Amino acid sequence: MKPSTHHILMLGASALALAGFVGNAAAAAVDTDNSTIAEVIVTAQKRSENLQKVPIAVAVVGGDQAAAQNLNDLQDISSGVPSVDFRTSASNKDRTIFVRGVGTISTSPGVEPSVSTVIDGVVMARAGQSTVDFSDVDHVEVLEGPQGTLFGKNATAGVINIVTKAPSNTLGGHLDAGYYTGNEFRVAGGVSGPINEHLRASLSAFTSGFEGNVTNLYDHKKVNGYRHSGARGKLVAEVTDKLTVTVSADYTASRDTTPNGVWVSSSKVAYPTGAVTANAALATAISGAGIAPSLQNHYVNTNLTSRAIDANSGASVQTDYDLSGGFKLTTITAIRSWRNVQYQDFDALSAPATGIVQAGDTGHLRFSQTSEEVRVASPKGQFIDYVAGLFYMDEVDHETYERDDLQILTAGPFASSGLAAYGSEDVNGAVFGEANVNFTNKLRLIVGGRVLHDRLTYYHNRVDTPTSNPGSPGIGANYGSNGGLGKQGWTGRIGLQYDVTDRVNVYGTVSRGYMGPAYNVFFNMGVNNIGPLNPETSNSYEVGMKGQFFDRRLQADIAAFITDFDNYQANFTQLINGAQVTNLINAGSVTSRGVSGDVIAKVTKELTLNANIAYDDAHIVNFPCPANAAISCNINGQPLPFAPEWKMHYQADYRRPVTAKLDLDLETDYNWQSKTQYQLTQTPNTIQPSYGLWNASLGLIDGQGGWSAHLVVKNITDQQYSPYLAGGNIGGLVRWVARDDRRYFGVNLHRDF
Repeated sequence: MKPSTHHILMLGASALALAGFVGNAAAAAVDTDNSTIAEVIVTAQKRSENLQKVPIAVAVVGGDQAAAQNLNDLQDISSGVPSVDFRTSASNKDRTIFVRGVGTISTSPGVEPSVSTVIDGVVMARAGQSTVDFSDVDHVEVLEGPQGTLFGKNATAGVINIVTKAPSNTLGGHLDAGYYTGNEFRVAGGVSGPINEHLRASLSAFTSGFEGNVTNLYDHKKVNGYRHSGARGKLVAEVTDKLTVTVSADYTASRDTTPNGVWVSSSKVAYPTGAVTANAALATAISGAGIAPSLQNHYVNTNLTSRAIDANSGASVQTDYDLSGGFKLTTITAIRSWRNVQYQDFDALSAPATGIVQAGDTGHLRFSQTSEEVRVASPKGQFIDYVAGLFYMDEVDHETYERDDLQILTAGPFASSGLAAYGSEDVNGAVFGEANVNFTNKLRLIVGGRVLHDRLTYYHNRVDTPTSNPGSPGIGANYGSNGGLGKQGWTGRIGLQYDVTDRVNVYGTVSRGYMGPAYNVFFNMGVNNIGPLNPETSNSYEVGMKGQFFDRRLQADIAAFITDFDNYQANFTQLINGAQVTNLINAGSVTSRGVSGDVIAKVTKELTLNANIAYDDAHIVNFPCPANAAISCNINGQPLPFAPEWKMHYQADYRRPVTAKLDLDLETDYNWQSKTQYQLTQTPNTIQPSYGLWNASLGLIDGQGGWSAHLVVKNITDQQYSPYLAGGNIGGLVRWVARDDRRYFGVNLHRDF
């Protein structure tokens, strides 16, 4: 039985008593005497504020803490933030972030992600830009629920706000090195400090690699690994006592050898009947390749090594000018570039056979964006204080994608191919603002909005060779089209916040999210796909409490929410000449409702307990089945993909002196989540059962000498799980293999200088 709204709100109230459920939202910061919980400063409302004063559910992960635990991208961080989930894939182009069970799965360049990622104030327009490795991070803020009022240009489900480290006021540097079983390594370092009395600068770089934990029987090489490297620089110029200019630049290169799934089964299981359909030809082909399909499989046999090569780069200039009367003017001008090349073994086998197509895909992506934001922030403490501004972005995408087929037919081998060239451009402009009306020093009204306009265009042309093709699996017939539209939209927020005491406040908000129209521009675009998708909108209702108790030794934050989405943009499976492909559609209305609770407890000066619990009932309300559709189309009431009902994170940190110079540092964490459906089609065999992962580290820290060493163990109980399950392109079932699919060990070394 699904809980009612009343039950959810009651659960939220009772969670106040759950001091054992503590989360990353507190970021484990403490005062210098290590006895109380310190302030955590965030920029969730486009100005630096104490986290406890922000009327938004926000989870915060410290950059140094993440690096020490070998958490180096958003997929890693999602394991410890219950409100966040992650869809992995063979390429960054296909990976997706979810907040409160909602995210956008699509490879189309004509689609926005419903979870917006922002790095140092610059919006990443495509989801693939934000899923690469990152370094020199100060902290990551997860803003839950619609955030389009202040964050452009899309945030119907939430925002991932990444803040990198600023140059320090004193000259110094650091060096980090890590090595883990499986020949995984990471080396990172940087320098930071003043150049003169007006200039500060920082420069950091990293390189990392992993040989992989899947073996390709075709050439007996390891796959499912990576090589990443990158650099970031910042220059802060205090031009005058009122004007500060920050120049930032970054570059990241990555090469991932993630397979397009490993075989779990050659059969299909139907929804809702549960009927199993065997595929004898596929079973014979998989067995002949020397693979035993199962949920424990760590082998592939492919003649083409699936791999993705990415280059992400960008630069920005931010100016901050102190105006008279305490006002501050901020401008951010930015450019970003993303290049992606992917090679995928479509059939996940090394040879064709009767009834089994052999196919290989090659894709090239060139993406660029320019953006400008201008905003003014009024001084705090007035009757009305506000942040207001203008936003502009122009994003341009050009792609080519080729699929080459080889089939064994009665007349003999038959080769065919399809080549598509397509792209899109989206120009977005907006006016935005949010204000607090301070009726008293305890009670304030929150009101804000954004009015925006999108101009979206696309082009597409696909050629299928030869034209006498009897039906190439996964390749549509020749097709070409182009189009465009303009659309206006708006977002808004209104609410009340009341300070019960200096350290306890409650709030309630009503928000509207908006994600612009979309074109489903992809390799197999056809006449049925040319119509634009309607904008996705969300209406969210949230109540929350944030408080510190017992002389700031206990901090408890709780939020209860209901968010309803209309015209939800989602991927749905279709067949092209017998091969499985996905198609972006307006999937009707969905809802996400639940409770999240964060608590941090400073038990003693040495021991800090953290945990986080999230309950989220995210499901389909009304899926628009076409006339005469199969019974499997009726998925009303079923869960959204990548939306476990329960997800929990527990963490304990114990640090105490063992000598005059050395501290012992012991950390352990446990992450658990309930069963998760990975497909909107609700196929029974794409459900990951509930599981938990236990990790720990033991270290020595020399605070005076500036060094530390930690032994790390991941997945202590050797818990097997699949981060993603999907139907194979030619039938059957495949899974993706996580880095911590098996227990592994490592050591992290850190040195300040």
